[in-house]
Amino acid sequence: MKNVNLAIVGATGMVGRTFIKILEERKFPVNKIYFLASAKSKGEVLIFRGQEYVVEELNEESFDRDIDIALFSAGGEVSKRFAPVARDKGVIVIDNSSAWRMDVDVPLIVPESNPQDIKGHNGIIANPNCSTIQAIVPLKALDDKFKIKRIIYSTYQAVSGSGVEGLKDLEDGVQGLENSKYPHPIAFNCLPHIDVFMDNGYTKEEMKMIEETKKILGNDDLKITATTVRVPVRHGHSISVNIEFQKDFELEEVYDVLENTKGVIIEDNPKENIYPMPVRAEGTDEVYVGRIRKDYSIENGLNIWVVADNIRKGAATNTVQIAELLLEDDDYDII
Repeated sequence: MKNVNLAIVGATGMVGRTFIKILEERKFPVNKIYFLASAKSKGEVLIFRGQEYVVEELNEESFDRDIDIALFSAGGEVSKRFAPVARDKGVIVIDNSSAWRMDVDVPLIVPESNPQDIKGHNGIIANPNCSTIQAIVPLKALDDKFKIKRIIYSTYQAVSGSGVEGLKDLEDGVQGLENSKYPHPIAFNCLPHIDVFMDNGYTKEEMKMIEETKKILGNDDLKITATTVRVPVRHGHSISVNIEFQKDFELEEVYDVLENTKGVIIEDNPKENIYPMPVRAEGTDEVYVGRIRKDYSIENGLNIWVVADNIRKGAATNTVQIAELLLEDDDYDII
């Protein structure tokens, strides 16, 4: 495998800096690397594999050079403007924003779940929402076995999902200072409000989870509802997932499916107080599943509790894994 020339757009942000860390950890085959960001970050110095790199300002000419893959994490507006620019210059874009996720011509990829869909890309590949990613890893495997009829999502999402401003609000709030990011204090509180409210009463975050799940599972008729909540946790999203299957099942079968699902770690021993928690998931790339039990209020019902590091698996790691898929594909011919 030859080394590739890589660009990171939004390199100085929380996810951008985590890209760097993940690329180093996974020994991604990089030949040249370019760090791009907004004008205010121009001139900052970042270190990759012991070497210093100066951050460049992103502009229309940024991709007029030998770049094979660009990892974007600079927000939706930046992605809408610059992803097509990069694509038209022969760069394959893997975008971490919501800008392209629901575009019919853009594959939405969780590598453990739907790697085959990457072959349909036209130069832009989308990384799903952080909560969607961690939910899909176990759900796709369960759907393949038992066929999902309905999903109810209830999320408990860390403040790092709002970037450094979210972390600051939590830290300030613990010290009794006023919040500046969230509409209400997040310290010692829970906010059932992530992203903006839509006309249908759902938040944009909730609709992302609903629509992205349908797209990845390839089932527009799937019944899904969601409530997303911001909680005073620094890193690591948690999700209560209630599932109704079309087929009958035994819990032993569920355990067997999840034990054989790549990227899943089962932590489920209530007698020993063992279950997934954000503090244990932080800094890791796996999806942790526990509290596995039947929902006796409906036929073929199941409850699971799913936890993952939202900045790593929920963003940076999943993006790098998509890039790795490109390199593994025999039809991939840019290097």
